[in-house]
Formats: sequence, C-alpha cells, structure tokens
Amino acid sequence: MTKEILHARVQDIFRDIFDDDELIITESSNSEEIEDWDSLNHVNLVASIEKAFGIKFALGELQELKNVGEMLDLILKKIGEKEG
Repeated sequence: MTKEILHARVQDIFRDIFDDDELIITESSNSEEIEDWDSLNHVNLVASIEKAFGIKFALGELQELKNVGEMLDLILKKIGEKEG
C-alpha cells in the first residue's frame, strides 16, 4: 500500500470519527488543530484504524506520535510487519 492510498483511507476514518465530511488532514495535522480531537475521539480513532488495517498499536508507540504523518508511517510499518 502506498502512503497516498493510506492517507486517503485514514482521512476517511478521521471524517467518520469527527463527523466532518469536509475534514482535510495533512501529514502535519495534530490533535491541537482538529476540533473535537479529545481523549475519547482519540481512542475511537485508534480503534477504527486498528480494525480497518488489522493491526494493533502498543501504548508507547502512540504516545510518541506528534502528527498524522508519523501515524501514517507507523501504520505502514505495522502493515509491513503483518504481511512480512
């Protein structure tokens, strides 16, 4: 899976979780920039991503993420490990 395809799929998940069909995420987007990205929506976001891609995040991995770009890189890594 390319990063561009992953980005589009993750953007759809963000739009669903935050109930905003016009939400545009970039690699630099973070929780401070997106309205309603609170702890509950963060849990929902992580669970939806894990389910959509058949992966699991470790708590420590998530705490280190600073933005969507780092999240995309981690998802790609997890997908690669799963398929590897």
